[in-house]
Amino acid sequence: MKNGIAIAGNLIVDYVKMIDTYPKPGMLCNILERSQSPGGCASNTLGSIAIMDPEVPLWCFGCIGDDDAGAYLQEFLKKHGINGEYVLVKKGSMTSFTDVMTVQSTGERTFFQARGANAVFGPEDLNYEQIAKHSMFHIGYALLLDRFDEEDPEYGTVMARTLAKVQSLGVKTSMDVVSEDGERFGRIVKPSLKYCNYFIANEIEGGSITRIAPRMEGGALDEKAMEAICEGLMECGVSELVVIHAPEGGAYRTKDGRHGFVPSLKLPKGYIKGSVGAGDAFCAGILYALYREYPIEEAMVLANAAAAANLSQPDSISGQRPVKEILKLAEQYS
Repeated sequence: MKNGIAIAGNLIVDYVKMIDTYPKPGMLCNILERSQSPGGCASNTLGSIAIMDPEVPLWCFGCIGDDDAGAYLQEFLKKHGINGEYVLVKKGSMTSFTDVMTVQSTGERTFFQARGANAVFGPEDLNYEQIAKHSMFHIGYALLLDRFDEEDPEYGTVMARTLAKVQSLGVKTSMDVVSEDGERFGRIVKPSLKYCNYFIANEIEGGSITRIAPRMEGGALDEKAMEAICEGLMECGVSELVVIHAPEGGAYRTKDGRHGFVPSLKLPKGYIKGSVGAGDAFCAGILYALYREYPIEEAMVLANAAAAANLSQPDSISGQRPVKEILKLAEQYS
């Protein structure tokens, strides 16, 4: 019987700096406080699920450097009961890190990223025999895993080939994407969608893939456009579920044509301390709900509340809570 969730991809250490304002080039801002936390798809998503429900078997796949940052990530996985047996130490590579600049008054953040060992993490580093024992496999971020983003003559990309192989093992597949400026979405992300059972991304990423603007003039979220983005991604080949999230809420579409939009929680002024890892927390909520077979509407509520819990602290993990507490948060701020 297949059991548990395997997550592969970016393992990063986030160095979070709280600043008073984001400066123009050549200008100065003040760093008000600093902290260190795990970052990246594998670290954040696994960490959130582990805190939500320690009973779920979790396995991590990725690469780190032989340095203090790598040791820090290994200790994080161990602390939360996440199996890190297949996290490989790449000699000669540093552990990937990100300087996260968070504006105190708004929670808006800007990332400065060093790829490090993530740049050499490839499909040969995955243990497919172990992955085959799980019911679900999630990988991210596309566009930030150089080896997986490479072209493949048959499947389009190495990521697409990898997901196809995992699907052939009878494992449900899911992928996440990083936000970036540029035209790479269609070329690098689209080939993988036909090998995804689930696809979870934010409105910027979903809009970039489908070339549908998620917001109206003036910046308000367009719920009709969110619905169209979900439909467009299903047409690209996602087989079971598409979920697109934004600060205002999340839209979904299922394989049988059901769709909807679930608003985010109404959080009080001063509640938000940072937004690092909020998207990963939302993704963790969806993956956990799928694993536990929640109805899609309940899954969306849980994911929104998991993201809200994350927002209560400046780093990617400290705000996360067990499922019962997350659902209480949803009731409190619905």
